[in-house]
Amino acid sequence: MNLNERAMLDVAIKGELLNACKKYVEQRLATATQAMHHAQQAANEEGKSSAGDKYETGRAMAQIERDKAALQAQEALKLKQALDHIDRAQQHQKVMTGSVVSTAHYNFYIAIGAGKMTVSGLDFIVVGPSSPLGKSLMGLAVDDTFTFNNQHHKILQVL
Repeated sequence: MNLNERAMLDVAIKGELLNACKKYVEQRLATATQAMHHAQQAANEEGKSSAGDKYETGRAMAQIERDKAALQAQEALKLKQALDHIDRAQQHQKVMTGSVVSTAHYNFYIAIGAGKMTVSGLDFIVVGPSSPLGKSLMGLAVDDTFTFNNQHHKILQVL
């Protein structure tokens, strides 16, 4: 494989990772939106079927649930905005947001805190740049070392 083919493969993997992260965020947003809708319905139903203090308590609890779901939706929108700023075609010499980092045992994608994802048959640990692991990786380059899971790892590749 020549360098041009390798670069196209790297861009493809980064694109698949970015798309997987966007789907993850879309699912979180949809779940939060649905929870807000259900909480609002519960509050409305409480108003129809209850009276007095019981009504106020039930309505307040539904409002708390709605507010929690609204915060989750807001967080998902922040993640979406962070993903929108990632350029999948940008090649990196040092680890930064949007980088793929490979070691002998792990592959990492620096984007959002999404956990483990499998893309193109490869497992990736998707971390946010402000997470403890993300912070320890930011700015590192090939041949630099870091500690993860109480083990030292050497960076073999940064895309």
